[in-house]
Amino acid sequence: MQKEMLEHGLSHNRRRFLSKMSMGLGSVALGSLLIPDLFGKSAEEAVITGLPHFAPKAKRIIYLFQNGAPSQLDLFDYKPLLQKMQGQDLPASIRQGQRLTGMTATQEHFPLAGTVFQFGEYGQARAHISELLPHTASVVDDLCIIKSMYTEAINHDPALTFFQTGAQVGNRPSMGSWLSYGLGSENKNLPAFCVLLSKGKGNGQGVYAKLWSNGFLDSIHQGVQFSSGENPVLYLNNPDGMNKADRRKMLDKLGELNELSFKEFEDPEIHAKVQQYEMAYRMQTAVPEITDTSKEPESIVKLYGPDCLVPGTFAANCLLARKLSENGVRFVQLYHQGWDAHGDLPNQIKGQCLDVDQASAALITDLKQRGLLDETLVIWGGEFGRTNYCQGKLTKDSYGRDHHPRSFTIWMAGGGVKPGVYGETDDFGYNIAKNPVHVHDFHATALALMGLDHEKLTFRSQGRRYRLTDVAGKVVKDLIA
Repeated sequence: MQKEMLEHGLSHNRRRFLSKMSMGLGSVALGSLLIPDLFGKSAEEAVITGLPHFAPKAKRIIYLFQNGAPSQLDLFDYKPLLQKMQGQDLPASIRQGQRLTGMTATQEHFPLAGTVFQFGEYGQARAHISELLPHTASVVDDLCIIKSMYTEAINHDPALTFFQTGAQVGNRPSMGSWLSYGLGSENKNLPAFCVLLSKGKGNGQGVYAKLWSNGFLDSIHQGVQFSSGENPVLYLNNPDGMNKADRRKMLDKLGELNELSFKEFEDPEIHAKVQQYEMAYRMQTAVPEITDTSKEPESIVKLYGPDCLVPGTFAANCLLARKLSENGVRFVQLYHQGWDAHGDLPNQIKGQCLDVDQASAALITDLKQRGLLDETLVIWGGEFGRTNYCQGKLTKDSYGRDHHPRSFTIWMAGGGVKPGVYGETDDFGYNIAKNPVHVHDFHATALALMGLDHEKLTFRSQGRRYRLTDVAGKVVKDLIA
């Protein structure tokens, strides 16, 4: 009897094994077709990558984050009523007792402030664009302008953290880390997630490493920050007295020691560290070539503007973002600081737009002429918007605007988005009148464009499964072409 049961169990296991094996072989074949480098000659040569949940529209993302919150009312959301009611109090029926920051909560009056800048209508959608953004206006037919974004966070740090990680608290994986975890890198010699910083002349808000942190994901998914100094990636070069051969020997011996540690402790972070060391070794060759802009043709310099040859500027970072993206970096995150205009907004925003307008539009044009825009999702926007009323004293030529999370504008381009204008605000530019898009919806849609189901891209930590969209978010299908 025991013999018969054993044979039955073996037979059952054989059937299951062969069944699973057939599906496994099919997956292997499919993987080899979709990702040619999936099965390299060695672990070092293999590309670390994953498979999307469904056919993606985009392969990579370049996120041009405008840190400090640009004023949508002076750039994209034209409201003639504000001009007519200049200086009058915002009606209580519009404000509805909504939460204010400590900077304006004690104001007795909320004088409406129209923009001092002229607007024009551009493109097939007749989108309103400010005179401050002439280059952006020239590529408007490639843009999906979302005027109905909203968030709950009312102060910079939680709002910025929310946009980057899907949570207002720290120690959560950033958007780039989630994409690295879900899809990996297209280039074995470069990280999947790179970060570039620049500063404008306006009032700045700080950015911190927690914004590109891997959180509870393996450390190989953390964003790699590029600097504007002599060494774009810190600690990448060999120390004095060590050549490439010596570095290779050292890494081999270190890998052997780490493997012994892993066998004893079984800590996956040990393998993650080894992968980081190996990536740094390969980046020693790849990074100097990519960051060298001396070979860019004059036409490209003219397109982005002369600042593209000045390391650390927004223009230079846009050009570098194109080069990184072109070479297979999955997610390139730019932060441009200086948009926090609580006072003297007209003068501050002029400088900020001079920094970013030409280079942002140039990036769209450059990607398009290289045949890369269709597979590269470009995102432009800040952490929230600006109020329609003045913070402090209102004069004919000067005003400030406080934080406004209730409605603001971002734009996206390429990567499978549908060009045009989406969403509307009321006549005062204060509340959303049509097609609201929450930050979680934005994340869900961006992941969907990359072929990822936001509800399936999860990671178990501290007893629960986490995701970029937490327990909310929906894909806004009307934004997808």
